[in-house]
Amino acid sequence: MPPITRNAAATRDRLLDCARKCFVQESYDAVSLREIAGAAGVDVALIGRYFGSKEQLFQAALATDDNRWEELAQADDLPTYLASMVATDDSKDAEHIERLLIMLRSATSPTASIIVRSTFKNEVLAPFADVLTGPQAERRAAMALAVLMGTTIVRTILRVDHGGGCEDVAFTRKLSGMLRIALSPDVAASEGVAELALQR
Repeated sequence: MPPITRNAAATRDRLLDCARKCFVQESYDAVSLREIAGAAGVDVALIGRYFGSKEQLFQAALATDDNRWEELAQADDLPTYLASMVATDDSKDAEHIERLLIMLRSATSPTASIIVRSTFKNEVLAPFADVLTGPQAERRAAMALAVLMGTTIVRTILRVDHGGGCEDVAFTRKLSGMLRIALSPDVAASEGVAELALQR
């Protein structure tokens, strides 16, 4: 295959950006390739040229270059680090929220759900589990991700704010406690942390 020229690369990027916006608004099955091409202002045939198929375009829309796993691996206190990431509004997190929305919109599609599960397992769950030490790393990672994704949905999609100012400290502390429980390989230790989290 010949190398993609600068103009072709820009067109590909525009198609991908428009695809993400369409998939955020509607489910995989409801979005047509003509709709994406129309939003990008190009011929629909270019989607086949640059991505191959609708499935491959959807998979590309879920992909990301942002890799925080090395940062997580180096964190002195992983639960607190994760809680602080969620509590702090950061423009860098917009892409992660967009990916989550796309996954949620299309999770029930027979075709897209396969891509969603594969992407989540290979690009999110497995790398996160690799950061952890101790037994049942994937199960603990899944529990922590459930807490993180649930919190993100409530705060950014449902727009239920936890408050500001001094309340941010309490929110981060409680969230950190929940994550510590989810990530702990020690059941007895988790129960002790749970009791402390409820008291705060």
